[in-house]
Amino acid sequence: MQNIIELSGVCRTFKKKGQQFPVLKDIHLNLSQGEMVAITGVSGSGKSTLLNILGCLDVPDRGDYLFRGQNTSHFSPDERAGLRREHIGFVFQHYHLMNDLTATDNVEIPAIYANCTRSQRRHLAVELLKRLGLGGKESHKPGQLSGGQQQRVSIARALMNGADIILADEPTGALDYDSGQVVLAILSELNQLGHTVVIVTHDMNVAQCAQRIIELKDGQIVLDTGQDVLNKACNFSVNPESQKGWRYFFGRSLESLRIAFKAMKTHRLRTLLTMTGIIIGIAAVVTVVALGEGARLRTMESIKGLGNSKVSLYPGGDFSDDSIRNSRSLIPADADALTLQHGVDGVSPEINTSEIIRFRNRSANASIKGVGHDYFRVNVMTIKKGSTFHDDRGAFQEVILDENACNTLFGVAANEAMGQIVFLGSVPMRVIGIVENNREYSPDNINAWISYSAAMYRLSGKTTLDSISLKINEHANNGSTVKAITQLIIQRHGAKDFKLINSDQLRKAIERTTTIFNLLILAVASISLLTGSLGVMNIMLVSVTERTHEIGIRMAVGARRSDIMQQFLIEALMVCIIGGLAGMALSFVVGSLFTEMTNGTLTAVWSWKAALAALFCSTLIGLISGYCPARKASLMNPVTSLTCE
Repeated sequence: MQNIIELSGVCRTFKKKGQQFPVLKDIHLNLSQGEMVAITGVSGSGKSTLLNILGCLDVPDRGDYLFRGQNTSHFSPDERAGLRREHIGFVFQHYHLMNDLTATDNVEIPAIYANCTRSQRRHLAVELLKRLGLGGKESHKPGQLSGGQQQRVSIARALMNGADIILADEPTGALDYDSGQVVLAILSELNQLGHTVVIVTHDMNVAQCAQRIIELKDGQIVLDTGQDVLNKACNFSVNPESQKGWRYFFGRSLESLRIAFKAMKTHRLRTLLTMTGIIIGIAAVVTVVALGEGARLRTMESIKGLGNSKVSLYPGGDFSDDSIRNSRSLIPADADALTLQHGVDGVSPEINTSEIIRFRNRSANASIKGVGHDYFRVNVMTIKKGSTFHDDRGAFQEVILDENACNTLFGVAANEAMGQIVFLGSVPMRVIGIVENNREYSPDNINAWISYSAAMYRLSGKTTLDSISLKINEHANNGSTVKAITQLIIQRHGAKDFKLINSDQLRKAIERTTTIFNLLILAVASISLLTGSLGVMNIMLVSVTERTHEIGIRMAVGARRSDIMQQFLIEALMVCIIGGLAGMALSFVVGSLFTEMTNGTLTAVWSWKAALAALFCSTLIGLISGYCPARKASLMNPVTSLTCE
């Protein structure tokens, strides 16, 4: 006789309230291939504990359990799961079917963890149900089946992977007499076909159906009829073909996705409420980033007119320095010297004044600025019509107006302003150009530009300059060029009696300030995202607790710890990814509302990088928040889980 199972000196003790309670004491037992064995005894004698050890749901404290010569006492949890998946099938008293799955789906579960293809396991499950008399009931859920039919579904599930051993724990305990007889007949038929069948029962009438009866009392074997049987080959096995390599990984992940969707569908409201935290968090973060980028671009556009490489010189010491008493003023000769400086791409002397500007019977107060011919290039201003001054030293009576001045003086005939004569105070000037209004910081001002020599000799009578503007060559180093400019003017004046403003440094300072401000708002918005992730973790922990029984069933039919962990991780990922996508969609709506409500003053600017970052964040949240619940689920004890309803 070939023994399929050998127990030698097996003991099992449980702790309760700090006390030790021995349940199995020095069990020695051999089971042969093809036996039908009944284990009997009064309640508390250790029958179910022995069955759990035989089925690798539990491990002994002492002793050896050999399955086909391998000592399972030293197996890892996944190795024991492999034995349950490939060699052992369970038939439980209370069926342990999943109520939200059909009969076919319940039967398929072991084949999922055996990496069988979906089409193959579906075919095998239907065939098993038909062979057990459940043809036409494949799509019925457990609640639509009688107790006997549910038990037959449980038997079909036990046979799905071609189990050598069928372990039945009180298989007729919850059935009426007729249904119980049908189940016993099926188990006897399976034994005749070569399966080793072990039945745990307290009913001696059921035990009499077995070839061998083992009686337990106080954790010890007190009776073993020891009837010998011939070894029989099992010919009711289906042995589904397993997938390998990438197909295995893909198939396993796909099944976890299906299970996740079913769980989310079963608990729709809870899933939606869980997603709400992620949706709000992602929407807040993405919207803040988009609005921050819009504000940054708008700020940069506003200071674009200053020129990214513009440097301005003003007479007098630094704003915080009042030690200079006899400072020299800036003069045109300083501008001429700066023109020759390496790295300088344009220079404009400047004089500021104001006058009444008139054309016929129309007049207005205007800001008048005397400038050099490089002024508009230095300040990145667009001349829509005409041109700049060809000679800024000859005090020619020429003026360039902005669009506001043209509209004020010429009205609908603004297009005819070119060549017209206007008066700045009492000095007539011919219009030679029109500048586009691109300065958002002074949209209503009326501006006019004349050559700095005309401002000095015809309007203000000044002999010094109010400022000098320079443009740094884009290929020159800004810092070293500004340093050379400073040294040149100090050399000319004998002291640092001027103020220097570098627009490039100003731009960088504004960018830094904007970035810090955006990061601050982003940090505040991220709090909602963190709150959402804690909500996901909390709900997943609740889900693990609620589905403890389901976890026990899946482990009993061969699920590895990694299978259970992957299932709950994917559920958390799905919640967060779907919530992340919904949050991104909400951010588009909120950003558009901000744009409408502020009349375009505050514009949200989205980018694919921000979208990918948001999706990555939601995925990462799913992994982090789902890890602890998933690990908790994977470490559950199968026996304890099965007893939870």
